[in-house]
Amino acid sequence: MPRPLVIKVTCGDEDAERCNQAFTVAATAAAAGAEVSLWLTGEAAWLGVPGRAEAFALPLATPLAELRDVVLQTGTLTVCTQCAGRRGIGPDDVLEGVRVAGAAVFAEEILRPDAQALVY
Repeated sequence: MPRPLVIKVTCGDEDAERCNQAFTVAATAAAAGAEVSLWLTGEAAWLGVPGRAEAFALPLATPLAELRDVVLQTGTLTVCTQCAGRRGIGPDDVLEGVRVAGAAVFAEEILRPDAQALVY
């Protein structure tokens, strides 16, 4: 069994390649059977809101909404509490299955035995 993978993505449309890479790694790991937790922070927080991932475009890349949905099927997708608040995103604004949580939950996840944390 692969070890738990926690990925934090800190960018959105302003750095599309880095953002897409985080989603690609998360979805690939989830499809391979890893326990995946994908955290959306900074401008990536918008990608937890309906329609935002669908509007994201990067040539030659798997659509971000498809990658997001793979993660949601088997893993956890979280929007950072402070990042959401700074953008006026509330718990009722995010997609079904997406949670809003803060640093204490993130720290708990990355401090689990055998957890691997990546930041994009």
